[in-house]
Amino acid sequence: MEMKEAIIGNYNHSINLTERKNLLITGVKKIENFDNEEFLLETTMGFLVVKGEELELIKLDTVSGNVSIKGLVKGFSYMEDTPKKDKDGTSVFSRLFK
Repeated sequence: MEMKEAIIGNYNHSINLTERKNLLITGVKKIENFDNEEFLLETTMGFLVVKGEELELIKLDTVSGNVSIKGLVKGFSYMEDTPKKDKDGTSVFSRLFK
């Protein structure tokens, strides 16, 4: 597992969006959660949230850290905080994706 993380850690992070329909993201460490309206990805540059409609995971390359998503992309943003537990023991992400 450490070898895989070292390989992904060496890749640059980039986002390529074509006509708001095809999204290619490099430098992805892990897909935390996804559905047809939202993806939460851990990248080499932090957590990335992608929002849209009819989103589909088209390609996942775990060795090189590439993810391809198809659908209408309405926006994406980075989250500065890493997943932390609240007083009640639930993580920020578990409350975000109820």
